[in-house]
Amino acid sequence: MKTLLIIIAFFCSINGRAQTIIKTATISVLGNCEQCKDRIENAADIKGVKTCVWSDKTKVATIVFDSKKTTLELIEKAIAKAGHETSSQKVNEKAYNELPDCCKYKATDCKKK
Repeated sequence: MKTLLIIIAFFCSINGRAQTIIKTATISVLGNCEQCKDRIENAADIKGVKTCVWSDKTKVATIVFDSKKTTLELIEKAIAKAGHETSSQKVNEKAYNELPDCCKYKATDCKKK
């Protein structure tokens, strides 16, 4: 009986550690259009991210993620690596320079219509 209780306690402790902690965060992400939306949401699709939805109107991404598998910092780094600056991560310049012209959001690159 004692052995059975030890086995049950062991499985309960393993199960307790395996629980996920789902968080929702919003971050500012610079971009312009539907191509940017696709690129930002795809870049955020890393292990642990459940959803990422970016709005071209508000320039805000709403991200739902498992904080046991990833961090907001890692998600923001992935987005910046794809060419889009976030509230706490500077853009990867090489990736930014490779963006289509319609996706370049820096004031020096925007053309007045």
